[in-house]
Amino acid sequence: MPDEMTGRLAGRLRELRGARGWSLEQLAEQSGVSRATLSRLENGEVSPTAETLGRLCAVHGLPMSRLLMMVEDSHTAHVRREDQALWTDPATGYVRRAVSPPARGLAAEVMEGRLPAGAVITYDAPPRPGQEHHLVLLEGALRLSFEDRSHDLGPGDCLRYHLSGPNRFEAGEAGARYLLVLL
Repeated sequence: MPDEMTGRLAGRLRELRGARGWSLEQLAEQSGVSRATLSRLENGEVSPTAETLGRLCAVHGLPMSRLLMMVEDSHTAHVRREDQALWTDPATGYVRRAVSPPARGLAAEVMEGRLPAGAVITYDAPPRPGQEHHLVLLEGALRLSFEDRSHDLGPGDCLRYHLSGPNRFEAGEAGARYLLVLL
């Protein structure tokens, strides 16, 4: 049974498509996500995977953190850990925590990612090409690939980059926990 977050996300995805005046078929063509999957997502029957959300965010020109902010109830300056929004990718077990949710008038966002051992997430395109990222690996091992290069990160390593194309996150044998700062 879908949870409350899945239901709110379904409604927001439906609103975004409606705002563009697109049919499910048109969104499927633009995103590469099947019409059937889009229908199930918009009806709250299933929770989207990270890859599917990535595709939809790219089509709408919206960072995932902004989309998730749109389905949260409130936003305050001080966000306690227990109040930080969590989203779990049903396909990979990837957990995304909005450490500092996006807010109007503020540019930077901080999120924590947890990838289980051996998990791989691939995004076809970034939601905002050229967006600045600072990734700090806290635990485990992570290979981040983009622009035909791979970067192997260990605990404490920081990778700074502008993301403009496809990218891939691969967790090592112990998984990976990292902070990602988006500017």
